[in-house]
Amino acid sequence: MKLVSYLDQPGEGAQPSFGALQDDVIIDLSSPRISTLRDALARQGLDALAALLAHRRGHGGISLSDATLLPPITDPDKILCIGLNYHLHAQEANMPVPARPSVFVRFASSFAAHGQPVLRPRESEQFDYEAELAIVIGKPARRVAESEAMQYVAGYACMAENSVRDWQKHATQATAGKNFVHSGAFGPYLVTPDEAPAPEAMIVQGRLNGEVVQRDSGANMIFTVAQAIAYLSTFTELLPGDVIATGTPAGVGLSKKPPRWLREGDVFEVEISGLGVLRNPVRNED
Repeated sequence: MKLVSYLDQPGEGAQPSFGALQDDVIIDLSSPRISTLRDALARQGLDALAALLAHRRGHGGISLSDATLLPPITDPDKILCIGLNYHLHAQEANMPVPARPSVFVRFASSFAAHGQPVLRPRESEQFDYEAELAIVIGKPARRVAESEAMQYVAGYACMAENSVRDWQKHATQATAGKNFVHSGAFGPYLVTPDEAPAPEAMIVQGRLNGEVVQRDSGANMIFTVAQAIAYLSTFTELLPGDVIATGTPAGVGLSKKPPRWLREGDVFEVEISGLGVLRNPVRNED
């Protein structure tokens, strides 16, 4: 399934909902009791959602072109990000390959949806792009073994994780440079594992104004998806709807000579095998 969160109409009367995308038509899967995809994952699970889709298919829906997409998970309990997770990115950053995952957090408000502008904050010129694979957790996970970790994945999505580089370097923690409002993006939809390639077979690609600036295979991650889930679930309970960003490939703007920062009017796209294209224009926050 391709699962989306969306507004059903433009304007003030729009109601957030979620559903499954079928041939450019969104089949609504919400109910009076369950109005978000996070709730659906927690209270129903993927099998129940697939059964509901089979029941509602053919009963109409809303055209994708008439809907306003939201980030696939609008209200995650937490967003955990793995930094420096591709060998070539560690090399371009002149940093050693980490022995353990480097983890930081992001807030839901720091992400825009597919098609919405990402905002370059007024406080910095050093707004950088980062194409990433995002993982969404489907069921509670605590102290999960690496061999069992993939059973907890609800699906995959594209992410423009993006960084405000000078603010990222204010301290040893990256939090400040990672959480400006709508500085990143997430979407356009969540693809369930049965319809997605294995992470190691995915090609993660970032395009700036149509030019490929990042491209690498998930097979070249330093820490696999399973290893990330096992590590993170050791110190916290991963909950349905939690999002894990798996790191960006080499080619970020910081590595260019001179650096290539995002500017108003730019368009950054993230394309990942089997997961579609996340496309966002860049706008000055002012």
